Amino acid sequence: MPLRTCLIMMTALAVITDNLIIPFYPQYFAERFGNPPEQYVGLYLAVVSLVVMAVFPLWARLAKCVHPVRILISAQFMAGSLTAACYFIDSLPLFWVVSLVMVLFKGSYLLMYPYVMSLQQQDNHTQTIGTLSVVVHFGAILGAALGGLVLQVMNIGDVFLVMAAGDFIQMAICMHLVRGYLPAPGEQPASDEAPVRNTARSLPAIYRLCVVMLLFYCVGYITRPFFAVYWQQVAHWNSEMAAGFVYSLPGAVAVLALWWGRRATRQGNTRDGILAGLLLGAVATFIQGFADQWLILLGRVLFGWALYQVTVRLDALLFELSSPEHYAVDFSKINIFQCLGNMGSAYGAGLLVSHYGQVVPFWVGAAGLVLTAALFPLLVRKLGTV
Repeated sequence: MPLRTCLIMMTALAVITDNLIIPFYPQYFAERFGNPPEQYVGLYLAVVSLVVMAVFPLWARLAKCVHPVRILISAQFMAGSLTAACYFIDSLPLFWVVSLVMVLFKGSYLLMYPYVMSLQQQDNHTQTIGTLSVVVHFGAILGAALGGLVLQVMNIGDVFLVMAAGDFIQMAICMHLVRGYLPAPGEQPASDEAPVRNTARSLPAIYRLCVVMLLFYCVGYITRPFFAVYWQQVAHWNSEMAAGFVYSLPGAVAVLALWWGRRATRQGNTRDGILAGLLLGAVATFIQGFADQWLILLGRVLFGWALYQVTVRLDALLFELSSPEHYAVDFSKINIFQCLGNMGSAYGAGLLVSHYGQVVPFWVGAAGLVLTAALFPLLVRKLGTV
């Protein structure tokens, strides 16, 4: 199996298993820790994003000296051990400490994204980004479907044991890759294609793109933290498995969009595609706020298509503006702003739900996506097209 395929499969496993519990944190906190306020759950998810944001640049710097796959062997061992420990914790302060250290080590898997891109030729970036976008951005949503299924047959805390097993499997895969695929120090990286070295790099444009990422992730994902709870309140099919399935619909649509994109002969203008995706995402978010299960289902499908188009094109702009030797560092810059956006969406969702109810995040998210679409041409007017 090619190295690129192994890395993508390992990243998929990491994203899916790490996100089994994400849509069900409100239920987990209520069951294990005595039903704390909604904004407390939002604050926790925001701090998780803060930890990933703060630590990933350090992982990227370390990857300049140590091969990313070798880093993951130790990091995933620590992540798996701490994840298993979370299963036994019933003290909220202790859970915060242990789980956040766990997240610190889990975040190392993001090194796979720039590493896979560094193995590819420039002409193949869009296709590779499409595949990685399904894995990184929507694997979290796909994991929710499995999480809902697991919760049908297990206690909610047992999910941490499943997540820990995923970490140890990743560690085993990395050990296999070190023995069978990775070059010795100083040798050319193993790859099906020798990467083309692009020396052009535009830091000002990358930072403008960071601002777009911040806005997009803040408003685009503000409906996620309490979506499962919202669905169970308004839908006739209100089991955990149904909630996880509906939560995961955008991920399924992303896979369809990836297949469609590979068949298409023209990728189109990146800038126009992002604008269209933002506006479609706004419409999809808006109609989900009408508390009708059929409109929610339609909105989830449209939302998945829109978010896939936007994330692929935004990531394509990053790798167009960067150069292979700077991919990890520049991706860490983008990741900081993505995490800031996730922090804002998580904490903002908690505040909105606690003060105004489950519907308001959908209205705020739709308005925010329209605002992002309005500001986007001003921020990216000099970035060009793909």
